[in-house]
Amino acid sequence: MRTVLLLLTAVVLASLPLFAGTFYINLASQILIAAIFALSLNLLVGYAGLTSLGHASFLGFAAYASAWASTNLGLGFAPAALLSITTTTLMAACFGLIALRATGLGFLMITLALSQVLWGLAYRWASLTNGDNGLTLAGRPAPFGIALDGAGAYYWFTLAVFAAAFTLMAVFVSSAFGSALKGTRDQPRRMAALGYNVWLIRWITFVYAGFWGGVAGLLYVYYHRYIHPTSLSITTSAEGLLGVIAGGSGTLGGPVIGAGLLVLLKNYASAYIERWNMLLGFVFLFIVLVIPEGIVPGVRRLLSRKGSGKP
Repeated sequence: MRTVLLLLTAVVLASLPLFAGTFYINLASQILIAAIFALSLNLLVGYAGLTSLGHASFLGFAAYASAWASTNLGLGFAPAALLSITTTTLMAACFGLIALRATGLGFLMITLALSQVLWGLAYRWASLTNGDNGLTLAGRPAPFGIALDGAGAYYWFTLAVFAAAFTLMAVFVSSAFGSALKGTRDQPRRMAALGYNVWLIRWITFVYAGFWGGVAGLLYVYYHRYIHPTSLSITTSAEGLLGVIAGGSGTLGGPVIGAGLLVLLKNYASAYIERWNMLLGFVFLFIVLVIPEGIVPGVRRLLSRKGSGKP
């Protein structure tokens, strides 16, 4: 049943540009980008037990690095993307060395502080980042000669990247390393007593999450063709965290559902309600109170109850 559902979902997603309008295609592209970002954050929150409020660092830095390399160094999209992802991953490695000196609230505050430093630099270092005006990207890449300027073409490109990201992160968390990572989340002292290097496992996961956060940043700047310091703000990190928590942390489908819900609320609620953030808050408050484990685990629980005949 699960295989049939996945195949049906894949067919619908792949054929979306054939029957949907431009607005909905662009909306789907935004959801896929937000889903990759939420999935990368979920590696830390759901599987490592490390709540971060600075994950926007990787999205924003990768987007800025790509736009700056293309605009100021004259690099093509491929070299700029490679430079962007490499520097973002190296930055994640350095940030991990600092942030993983603590866990719990200390880890959260350190990641927030590091993100705020980058946000401040993006605003104030105008000679590098163009300050509040941001950086503009001239067009989109054309991999293998395929232009991505159209909404449908870019959606298919984003969908392909999302499929690769989802698959590779699923392999990561279901591997032996993923099992060890869950062990460090649940019983870090016992894992250390068994001979596992808890810090190293967390650091590798932190770097891997930063890598995929950077991939989401590349897709983000390609979609908007523009990057602004708000991409590095606490709001961006908080939205990713809300998506993970609402959908269900520690699951693969949860962050995707949560990110989709968040993007839909932002796009639709803001069109009809001036203070749409209040509605967003009420929706997530309802989720936390009614299904605190998240949408996906909550639905599974309800279905298992019905299957077993329990009220």
